[in-house]
This record gives sequence, structure tokens and C-alpha cells, in this order.
Amino acid sequence: MGMNLLGRSILKPADLSHEELIYVLDLAEQLKRLKAAGSLTPLLQGKSVALLFEKASTRTRCAFAVACAQLGAHPEFLGKDDIHFGKKESVRDTARVLGRMFDGIEYRGFGHGIVEDLARDAGVPVYNGLTDLWHPTQVLADLMTIRSHVGSLRHARLAYLGDARNNMGNSLLVGAALAGLDFRIAAPAELHPAAEIVQDAQALAARTGARLAIGEDVEQAVRGADAIYTDVWASMGEEAKLAERVALLRPYQVTGEVLAASGNPDAIFMHCLPAIHDSRTALGREVLQAYGTEGLEVTDDVFEGPQSVVFEQAENRLHTIGALLVATLA
Repeated sequence: MGMNLLGRSILKPADLSHEELIYVLDLAEQLKRLKAAGSLTPLLQGKSVALLFEKASTRTRCAFAVACAQLGAHPEFLGKDDIHFGKKESVRDTARVLGRMFDGIEYRGFGHGIVEDLARDAGVPVYNGLTDLWHPTQVLADLMTIRSHVGSLRHARLAYLGDARNNMGNSLLVGAALAGLDFRIAAPAELHPAAEIVQDAQALAARTGARLAIGEDVEQAVRGADAIYTDVWASMGEEAKLAERVALLRPYQVTGEVLAASGNPDAIFMHCLPAIHDSRTALGREVLQAYGTEGLEVTDDVFEGPQSVVFEQAENRLHTIGALLVATLA
């Protein structure tokens, strides 16, 4: 079953079928167990993966680099100032050069068209490490985390609060549809996912039995939830919009009351990180001065509390990316 991913690019969650998604998650769990037991073998010995980064990154960069290293592959980091990408040399030409030298290419940047162009011309698997539209490797880690806590993905209840018109809102909506979740979004109407993405997700949900609900009511979204998820209110490159986002999204902050409103004492709190949850960072101090709030999308007591699984979620980026590399390259 896993062989059908050989040579495939993963640019958005819907590039995987339901069965392929489950296969990748099973493989990730296997790799996680092997790593814990100290018995991972170099399944990707002799392979090389180019890591193209036009945007800063902690988890994506580290997960790709470490996954390559522990599986025997060589990761080569190429920052935006390291190569001529898109400036002196076209994306197409860069893709054709890298594709002849590397076995796979990861890209993290802005326009989704760039990663599509890379995949069209490289001739090797290309992995989307985040674009303006999609963040597929994050959603794999999210689904792995939910499954390990809830036991099953089918009809697991996931609530997403805040800015849903971004790569995470899009990716969770389609990922939830693929996985068969009961997924609820609570967000202001102007920050709901775009209509065509909603349509695509509904078409997938009709096949998998997923339930999708998009509204503005926090209480309705979190009722009975197994997991409550949020993301920053202004994504990378949107910092200028922070003031209007704070005014708009304040009712969607994940607080202890919101967790309690789920009625589920085992509900987990999730966040793709980085999170604005305290004033221990420069941005956190600015937020405190400007808005008088400690934290934005989540309060510190929730972020640091017993229901928070955010660091396990971050670790699972490593295992799911390792699984993608093995499934597409080994």
C-alpha cells in the first residue's frame, strides 16, 4: 500500500487519499517507536534532500534536517540568500538543476504557485514546508497527535478557533475532511476559509463521512470537543494587521473557560507554534504594552497547563516528515 507514494510530491493535504494518509500516520508511529527504542535504520542511506527556505522556520527546518540525518540522508539547507532562486535564476531553472542533484526538495515560502512550479519541473518529490495557502506537513503531525490521544480519527471532535482564513485553517479543514473528523471552526465571518476550499473539503467529507461545521459561535464549536486548536492571529508577513486582528479575534482567545466549555476534562489543547501566550518574548511584551493582555490567541495557563500537548505536537513534525520521506523516497 505504501509503494504508491514513491516519487510523489506532497504540496497540499488533498495530495493524499484517506488510505494514504492513514498509511503515513502508521509509518510515523512506527518510526517514533523505533527512534525511542534506539533501533532506527538508515532507510534513506545515500539520498540527499534540498531544504529551500524563503521564510524563517524552527519546527519545519529542524524536523526535515533531523529526519534526514537519522534516516541516513543528507539535508542541504538553502536559505533565501544562498542561491539565485527566483531572482537571477527562474524557479523553473532552479528546479531542473536541483532535481538532477537531489532526491527530494522541500520548499517553505510565500506563493503556493512557487512550490507547484518546483514540483512540475524538478522530476523528484517536492514537499511543501508551508506556503500562503497550505501547510500539509503540520496537519500530518496534528492528526498523529489527535489519534494518539483520542484513539481514533473517525469522528474525533476537533474545534479550531481564531483566524481560519490562513494556511492552517485551510489545511485543517481539508485534513479533517480527509481523515473523517468531526471538525468545527469558530471564527469571524470575514476570517472563514475561502468558498472554493470549503467546497473541496465538503466533497472529500462526503466520501469519508467527516462532519464539517463553520460558524462564529465558540461555545457551539467547543461543545464535546476532544481537541481545541488555535494559531497566531497575524501570520508571518501580516504583522501590520495585528491591531485589527486583536479587535476582531479577542472573543476567540482560548482560555480556561473555553476548555471547560467543552465539557470534556480530557480535551487537549493544540497549537502549531510559535504562540503568543506570555510576555517573555519581544512580541509578547509589545502586546502587553499595546493591548494590556498577557498573551493573545491563548492564555499562558492553558498553554502551560496539563491539557496542552503543543510540544508533543511539535515533536510529531519530526516523525511525520520522516514518514513522508521514507514513503516517497525509499
